[in-house]
Amino acid sequence: MNNTAKNILEVNLGPLKLDNPIIAASGTYGYGLEYTDFVDIAKIGGISVKGISLNPRIGNPEPRICETPSGMLNSIGLANVGFDVFVNEMMPRLRELGASVIVNTYGTSESEFAEIAKRFNDVEGIKALEVNISCPNVKSGGMHFGISGKPAAAVTAAVRKATNLPMIVKLSPEAADITEVARAVEDAGADSLSLINTLKGMSIDVNTRKPRLGVGFGGLSGPAIRPIAVRMVNQVFNAVKIPLIGMGGITSFRDVLEFFLAGASAVQIGTANFSNPQICTEIVDEFNNYCIKNNIVPSDLTGKVIL
Repeated sequence: MNNTAKNILEVNLGPLKLDNPIIAASGTYGYGLEYTDFVDIAKIGGISVKGISLNPRIGNPEPRICETPSGMLNSIGLANVGFDVFVNEMMPRLRELGASVIVNTYGTSESEFAEIAKRFNDVEGIKALEVNISCPNVKSGGMHFGISGKPAAAVTAAVRKATNLPMIVKLSPEAADITEVARAVEDAGADSLSLINTLKGMSIDVNTRKPRLGVGFGGLSGPAIRPIAVRMVNQVFNAVKIPLIGMGGITSFRDVLEFFLAGASAVQIGTANFSNPQICTEIVDEFNNYCIKNNIVPSDLTGKVIL
């Protein structure tokens, strides 16, 4: 992509500046390095790496993934290599390749979220943190931080105090009122919001009568959830002033346009990477051509749905 094309697609998500608005979604793109045989990862606007915790996690028992109509269920269980291995073994290579790294982080308490945010402050090459508030709060009996405004705001405020990095807060569709949570984390210091995370689902093998995932339930992603995600992006767009990153079932450039019209300023592409590892860069090219043809920039589309 030439410099002119980069300028056309450049987006500002608060203090976070990206060459283009296409981001590989956390949990589907590994640490970014897994895709280097297929694509130039520097061409993607950002790569949100799989959730990083302070210490390594093994994750849930297998099976962890199963296909469903127009989607898939996963119960990976936040398995990851932990902060030290990621920073010492993976970040040097990601810097070398020119990737725009967004680190998805999680913890089981406000102090854990704050501590990992503080540690990433001094890591060269980190563009932003994406705070996953769909995690269970161990001090509240496993209740997810993101289901209501008060716990979501508490985590956001703790992270904001701990880091100077741009902060994206990833919202859960399981919230009773996602607009209430969005306003709460905006007030607590979030620079932008990403939505939606997966929806809780279940699939049962009718022959064995057992769940098809090792822990029973899992997170539903893929095209099946896209209409829900588009609706929530539009609701949150009308409730807050900070930029939104939309996600949920994107498989084509037309899907990207739908999210922008609903209110997104950027998008994340997740499950589709499994069937087409080059989808992110293909859509970057399509978006570039679309903007040139129509003499616009991506922000001209944001929130322009006609109701």
